Amino acid sequence: MTLHCNTSSGKLHTDQKTMKKKIRFSLLYRDMWQSSGKYQPRAEQLTAVAPHIVEMGCFDRIETNGGAFEQVQLLYGENPNTAVREWLKPFNSAGIQTHMLERSLNGIRMYPVPADVRKLMFKVKKAQGVDIARSFCGLNDHRNLELSVKYAREAGMISQAALSITHSPVHTVDYFMGVVDRVVEYGADEICLKDMAGVGRPASLGELVRRIKKKYPGIIVQYHGHSGPGMSVASMLEVARAGADYLDVAMEPLSWGMVHPDLIAVHAVMQDAGFEVPEINMDAYMKVRSLTQEFIDDFLGYFIDPRNRQMTSLLIGSGLPGGMMGSMMADLKGVHQGINAALKAKNKPEMTEDELVVWLFREVEHIWPMMGYPPLVTPFSQYVKNVALMNIVSLVNGKERFAMIDPNTWDMLLGRAGKLPGPLAPELVELAAREGKEFYEGNPQDNYPDALDGYRKEMEDNGWPVGPDEEELFELAMHDRQYRDYKSGVAKKRFLKEIDDKHAEQSKGAPAKAAPRKLLNSPDHGIALLYSGATATFWPDEELLNVGDEVKKGDILMYLMIDKRYREVLADRDGTVRQILVKSGDRISKGDPLIEFS
Repeated sequence: MTLHCNTSSGKLHTDQKTMKKKIRFSLLYRDMWQSSGKYQPRAEQLTAVAPHIVEMGCFDRIETNGGAFEQVQLLYGENPNTAVREWLKPFNSAGIQTHMLERSLNGIRMYPVPADVRKLMFKVKKAQGVDIARSFCGLNDHRNLELSVKYAREAGMISQAALSITHSPVHTVDYFMGVVDRVVEYGADEICLKDMAGVGRPASLGELVRRIKKKYPGIIVQYHGHSGPGMSVASMLEVARAGADYLDVAMEPLSWGMVHPDLIAVHAVMQDAGFEVPEINMDAYMKVRSLTQEFIDDFLGYFIDPRNRQMTSLLIGSGLPGGMMGSMMADLKGVHQGINAALKAKNKPEMTEDELVVWLFREVEHIWPMMGYPPLVTPFSQYVKNVALMNIVSLVNGKERFAMIDPNTWDMLLGRAGKLPGPLAPELVELAAREGKEFYEGNPQDNYPDALDGYRKEMEDNGWPVGPDEEELFELAMHDRQYRDYKSGVAKKRFLKEIDDKHAEQSKGAPAKAAPRKLLNSPDHGIALLYSGATATFWPDEELLNVGDEVKKGDILMYLMIDKRYREVLADRDGTVRQILVKSGDRISKGDPLIEFS
């Protein structure tokens, strides 16, 4: 078998003398950005790069949208439905299958979605040109996947049920086969091995694929593995030899690091192993590479943490997914100063940021089994990481672990998000009893009643059209707060200001200074105040508070640590956030203003 390069056409190809097992590739253009930073290309950028991806000629599938995609377009102040339709057109015309990522019970957001909204999602996405729904439950609870499979097939989509792969004593091949059996029973057309942290062991993954193919020989298997810990190329080779049909890949300048292995490297490995692989039009590859770099240079690079471009085998122990490294580093920066202040007060040596990262990884390793081994994928990776971070702050301040657990994490621990793979530690069971919390064993979807009628009335009251196939109604129901900000124009103003601030930071080499607080002390402004003592503040990272957000009385705005105890800051009125006056990790005093409302 010989690799040829036709320099005139810029194509790589293979001489075929015998029938070989064919390996097909899917380009994760959405996830390449999702795993790199906060934002992804805007609609006009996506439509500019799409034809050149088609010209590469080596992709049977493209991951185009799903988790975070529509939400990001709304944050830009743009219509996400227009973005999806225009972005998908060239792939639909070329016969390249498109696939989206959805989180079953959580749809394409970070918290549970009513069943009628979930059902509408598949109808809308199919009408917009999405062929395949990749559905995963972060807990691998087959009950959460059942409706996704049903709704996808009813909408005419290919249902690809994904296994959230991780490595633990409970996540055995037999365990995963138990999930496969149920989703196949529900009617899933395909299976994806979603190795979101890249910690799946190659031999075990190969055995899992062999078992799937032996029991269900007609089912398609696709492998998705992040490159962060460095094992995913070996896993790709093992699953391909075991019968996998599709491999997810990235490409420069956003391959490797915390993202995914590069197409060219995987192509070479598969070709050398004797598989039939497609030709790559290298001229088109370079054009896509160049455009992607242009997008980074335009503004997206402002939001890509340099550490996301690195690989680290430390992730093997913690099991944290590479895609959350950016938010994790932001969280660590926020608490770093407060932790060092506490250490200094106790005459202990201060910690570097790298030392704090290692401590966080070790804390995740320690508490993960205690919390029932939830696969560390969105949103459960954030929940475990948040608890680990709070534990570190507690321990530094002489307090015990689990002093603060936010409501979403409690829902996971109590079974309201699905069944945990493993048992909870006795101390967490005892803590739940002390706090009067009840465990739930029913179907998680039953906790979230239908809601479309209420959103439909809101659109009628505002004079907003529901759009083709009710796609605008869907966006409001899925991302209500962001959609309202988009319609009001607040989102675009906020985004443009964020870009201006980032540009100013880079130009000056220093962050912009906050507005003087003394100008914001008028009682007419409705300022939330700290109630006692010096403190540090924390936001839940899955739903950050933003300027322009509408909040209702009683909403949790942030958390404070006061005298080694955590307290919630609740909105005391309905209103709009005009300005946020503190950031996570700030030391603040009694009477300091925190948030200004209009």
